[in-house]
Amino acid sequence: MENTENTNGNSMVLGDVEVIRVVEWQGPFGPAGGLVPAAGERVWKENEDWLAPDHWQPQDDSAVMALQTWVLRSAGATVLVDTGVGNGRERPGSPLFHHRDGDFLGALARAGVRPEDVDYVVNTHLHADHVGWNTHDVTGEWVPAFPNARYLIPAADDHHFGPLGGYAGGERVDDRLVYEDSVAPVHRSGQAVLWEGAHRIDAHLSLEAAPGHTPGSSVLRLASGGDRAVFVGDLLHSPVQIVAPGCNSCFCMDPQQAAATRRRVLARAADLRELVVPAHFGGAGAVEVRREGTGFGLGAWAAYGPGPVTDEEASA
Repeated sequence: MENTENTNGNSMVLGDVEVIRVVEWQGPFGPAGGLVPAAGERVWKENEDWLAPDHWQPQDDSAVMALQTWVLRSAGATVLVDTGVGNGRERPGSPLFHHRDGDFLGALARAGVRPEDVDYVVNTHLHADHVGWNTHDVTGEWVPAFPNARYLIPAADDHHFGPLGGYAGGERVDDRLVYEDSVAPVHRSGQAVLWEGAHRIDAHLSLEAAPGHTPGSSVLRLASGGDRAVFVGDLLHSPVQIVAPGCNSCFCMDPQQAAATRRRVLARAADLRELVVPAHFGGAGAVEVRREGTGFGLGAWAAYGPGPVTDEEASA
């Protein structure tokens, strides 16, 4: 699959909430066996008919993933769920993220979102590919990219990845760089809101702790009318983890807790018919989950209406 940068935000409506998908990057990420090590080759092969080509390239065993932001228009507010990688970042440990130069803010604009109109930014956790567009470079200084927004940040992750936690214990140089260019400026501007346990945004949206992937990993729940969705961040990196929920990604910091949290969230999603919306799924990006025996299976993938018109389409 060719790497693409999607400038067209696909949209759907859940109850009274509009959901717009804006993709920063999409393509082969790396070996599937490295991404979800415990899944094993057999799990991928047995599910090849639906994993390929949107989630897996069998010819080179590459997992296909997306870096994306979900825009929610709810109760008169505009909410961004995760903010991708960002431009011009020093990420020596992550070649895909290092010195990117994309048009994410342009993609948001084409989806009808101006930076000054954003009311809330939700960081489900503080990994590099979830906080990058929290800020942008203005004359050599990192400042919040969304000047009027409140940034909702899990307190446990802020402690772990910030200076009080020794920048995640100093194990990776990228963790200090991420915090300093994408999180600390939000604190300095007074826009950071640290929360723990649970946090309600409005009548339709609420945050809930879902630790394991990181200490402060969280999910955002949407309930409006008869519709339900749960934005799970990195609780799932691949749909393989729905059929094999005990298998963690290579990035999960507490594997036992991550697996337990994944099972809990998937069980509730199946019972309440919540649309599951991970941060990195390719294809339709979101899927219903159903119970199958003691485990889970995939239901219907998300269906979108026409997205905003791109510059290219407008001039055609």
